This record gives sequence, C-alpha cells and structure tokens, in this order.
Amino acid sequence: MKKRLIRIIIGAILFATAIFLPESPAYLGLIGFLAAYTVVGYKVIWKAARGILRGQMLDENFLMSVASIGAFFIGEYPEAVAVMLFYQIGELFEDYAVGKSRKSITQLMDIKPDVANLKTDDGFKEVSPTQVQPGDFILIRPGEKVPLDGIIREGESSLDTAALTGESLPRDVGCGDEVLSGCVNMRGVLTVEVTKHFGESTVSKILDLVENAANKKSKTESFISRFAAVYTPIVVGAAVLLALLPPLLIDGAVWSDWIKRALNFLVVSCPCALVISVPLSFFGGIGGASKAGVLVKGSNYLEAMSKAEYIVMDKTGTLTEGKFHVEKIWAEEGFEENQLLEYAALAECYSNHPISQSLREAYGKEIDSGDVCDVSELAGKGVKTVVKGHKVAAGNKKLMEEETGHKGEFEIYKGSTQVLIAIDGVYGGCILLADKLKDDSQETISQLKAGGIKTVMLTGDGKEAGEKAALQLGIDKVYTRLLPADKVRIVEELMENKSDKGKLVFVGDGINDAPVLARADVGVAMGGLGSDAAIEAADMVIMNDQPSKLAQVIRISRKTMTIVRENIVFALGIKALVLILSALGLVGLWAAVFADVGVSVIAIINALRCLNIRFATSK
Repeated sequence: MKKRLIRIIIGAILFATAIFLPESPAYLGLIGFLAAYTVVGYKVIWKAARGILRGQMLDENFLMSVASIGAFFIGEYPEAVAVMLFYQIGELFEDYAVGKSRKSITQLMDIKPDVANLKTDDGFKEVSPTQVQPGDFILIRPGEKVPLDGIIREGESSLDTAALTGESLPRDVGCGDEVLSGCVNMRGVLTVEVTKHFGESTVSKILDLVENAANKKSKTESFISRFAAVYTPIVVGAAVLLALLPPLLIDGAVWSDWIKRALNFLVVSCPCALVISVPLSFFGGIGGASKAGVLVKGSNYLEAMSKAEYIVMDKTGTLTEGKFHVEKIWAEEGFEENQLLEYAALAECYSNHPISQSLREAYGKEIDSGDVCDVSELAGKGVKTVVKGHKVAAGNKKLMEEETGHKGEFEIYKGSTQVLIAIDGVYGGCILLADKLKDDSQETISQLKAGGIKTVMLTGDGKEAGEKAALQLGIDKVYTRLLPADKVRIVEELMENKSDKGKLVFVGDGINDAPVLARADVGVAMGGLGSDAAIEAADMVIMNDQPSKLAQVIRISRKTMTIVRENIVFALGIKALVLILSALGLVGLWAAVFADVGVSVIAIINALRCLNIRFATSK
C-alpha cells in the first residue's frame, strides 16, 4: 500500500509538472506526460500483458491500459494520464478498505498460540502446540495465550476471552474449570491438563472457520461475478462497434471523435465498483459480526440471515442458563431422598448433559464408576443402568411408564424440570430441578418479534415447564416433550409453511441439536465454543451465551444487504448514464474516469459502513 501511495504522489507531481510545461517545444509536454504515465501505469500494463498471455483479457487492467494508450494515440495526453492516475487512487482506496475490514477478522488470527510450556521429567519445556498430546500437562504464565483446550489442575486466574467472545470483562477460573485455547491468561500461573489435540482445539477450529468463510459466497456475490463476466465483453464489443461503424456509415464522421467515445466506453465498462464493493460489503458484515462475538462461516449465511422468517430455538442452554440445581427431592413411601439422589447421580455419571452434571454436583461425593454397569441412554427419555446391583431408571414420564408397567401421574410439580426415578421397576420419586432464564432472553424475543420474525421454541421438557417458559418470554409457539427426531420433523414442517424467500433459523446448543442445525436454512450454535458439534454443524457460532447476539447479527445481516443493494443500484445507475452520454458525445474521458474510479471509491466507502453495524439500534 505504501509503495502504491509513493507511486501516486510521484506520478501526480510529474503530471502537474507536465501540465504547466511550456507548449513549445511540444515534445516536452509529451515527455512529461509519458513520465507520469510510466510511474503510475507500468504495473497495470504489465498485469494486462500477463492477463492476455493467460487468456484473461477482459479484466480491469486490460480495459484501463487500452483506454489510456488509445488516448495517447489521439493526442489526449492529460486524459490518458488521468485515467491511470485515478485508477491507481481507486485501487489505493480498495487496499485501505480491504485492510480495514480484514483487520476485524484477522484479529482472530492473533489468538493462534506460538508455543506451549510442556511439563516433562526435567521441568517445563517450550514446544510447538502440535507436539502436545491429550493427558499432557502444560504451564500457562500471566500474559500468555492458552495454547490448547484443557482442564485447570492447579492455580487460579482471570482469562481475557475478548478475542473469542467479544466480551471485555475477564472470566475468573480455578481448579477444575475448563479453559479454551485462544484466551489470554491475565494474572495467575495455571497448570492445565490438555484434553484435545491442537488440530481439534477451539482455536484451530475457529481459525479454519474464518479462513474458509470467503469460499462460501452469497447468491448476490455469485450473481455479480456472473454479471461481470457477461457485461464486460458486451460493453467492449459495443465500444469496438462505436469506434468503427459511425465513421464508415455516417458522412463527415471523424474517426478521432468516435475513437474517443469508444475509449470512454471502455473506461466506464469496467465493473470495478460492483466486483469490489459487493464482496467487500459482505466481508465487512462478517467482520462486524466477529467484532460482536459471532463467527459467520460464509457470506451466503449472512445473506440468508437477513431473510429470517422463523427463529426456532432450543430451550435449555439457549434461552436458559442451562445450569440446573436441585431444588427439592420428593421420595415415595419406602424410599429416602438421599437414596434417590445417590442412585440418580450414579445413573447419570457418564452423561455431560447439564441436568446430569447438576445431579452429580448435588450428590457431592466421589463417584465410583465400578458401582455402575450396563448403562443405556434412551434419546428423549433418560437413562437405564444397574447401580449396586439394582436396576435404575432416571428420566421422564415415558420412561417411568415403561419401567413400572403402568400409566400414572408421576410428576408432582407442574411447570418445573424434574428427573423421575424408578428402582427395580418401582417408582421411587422425583428430583425437582430449577433452571433460570438468561437475563437478555426476554428482550431478545421482543426484538425478534419487532423485526417481523416468528419465534418458536422446541424442548424435550414437559408441557407445563415448556409452556411456562414460552409464556414468560413471549414466544409465539412452543412444542414440548420432543425427541431429537421430533425436532427435525417440526422444523421441516415449518420450512414448508414459510414463504418462498423466507428463511428458517435454528438456534441450539450444538450438541444434541446437530441434526436440526444441519437441516435449517441457517444453523446457529449458542454458546458452543467448547463443543465440537457446535462448530461442525452450525453455520454461525455465537461465542458466548447471550441470546441478544442473535438479534444483533440479524441487524448486521439486514444492514449489510441494504448497503449491497445501494452499491449495486448506484454503480449501475451512474455507469448506464455515463455510457449513454459517452455514446452521444456529450461527456469526455473525465466523466468516464469518475464513472469508474469515482463510483468505485464511493461504493467502497459505503461498504465500510458494514464494519460499524454492531452499533446500530434499528431493526
């Protein structure tokens, strides 16, 4: 960029000098203009020559070269230099704009760790993160990046997660907490047990996601590419006809006049404003989303999000905190509360579900997996296992009916999440669990509905609990007691009911909802950075647990599409006008330069607005 700027400055000085040179002798001015032209235009001509050799003639370098060289041949020296000079200024603006919009994304690249402090028999040794294996221990000092995913075994600290989540507040961590690669250790020394290979770590998956985002182009981008491929040859052909036919068919027509009009045509025909500004707008939108803590896998998903008609959401971990705590235990006659809790905790000892984790935390004792055998997880029902020689079933009403052999009203507390327990085929009681709605869930639903979006909640919870949460949030429709296959079926039904241009967005935790995430038009993983399923199955990843990011990314997508449409209409309108005026001989090469370079610069500046959409408050 600096070299281009230096060439522009030197070329501009030479250009100004040539303009003020005395008219006699005439060759002095020509030498001055040629010198200026060489400085600003030699790279463009070289690229045009290479394009011809490669069979890629009709690019912007070829068009600018032919137009400017042609202007020299008809004696329009200032215009010839001006074409190339202003073209380079336009390229400078493009470099700046691309650099600025890329910066927000490439900041993510800074999260890539350089080294890991591996614990060995001889102490700690600096190695590449790729050399560290799961089960190894690493030391993370204050100020260092977390190189790999793992569990803290020693130490306490605060982690800067801004690069991952967009959040400025640090996260306090201690022994037993999970740490994700890409965070920065702020104060304490941490000893971490590595849980994943570097290639499977959070930082690797994010970097891969970002690097490949550009490959997934939106329909608008693809259209513009196809349009440019057809539009440019047509206009070039029209320019050739404009130069040749009138002098041959019209009496008194002057060749130089029509050649000049044709050169104007060539300059105007360059679709730079569209080819540059449209992808740049999407790139800026993706950059703006990353600033807000949302990773978008491609501009096609950003465009689809702008057309969201249905937002379908999972409940637990998406709209609620997903951190349950045991509120009450109800034991049937012949059973004890402590017994039910122990059997439930042991039965759920192999599960990572938030409910399972809450049961183990409430039990509070070390779990001996040797007491548990024959574990069988039943999707949408619960778990069956053998605990200390007793057949234990922990789950919902369906599972209880199967285990006890009769239908009954097992749930005691309506509108709450509960785990029902059966021991040796006898209903033993239930464990009442409490979950809390996220602070911004209600406001998020309100914003989505204000934006004309229909909201739907899908949950495996009971009817009362699901409807209670939906009522609190103001959600349009709720489906309860769902198995994973049921969620897919309902999403497919909703997709059949939406409008032709409307899109269905599913938001889940990215673990149990992977099939639905893949089936939706846009799958959004909520708070799923630590989940392989989230990054793999989702099209967007919200890098913290805030539902409000969903409303924010919709605003970003809609504003991005508005800017894209503005650039398309503006560029095509100006070019069409100047093409017509050029053909009629009413404007000269300077107008053509503006129609190309000027329009490109304006479109690029407009595209940069996408980077700041996160601050918008409108729908």
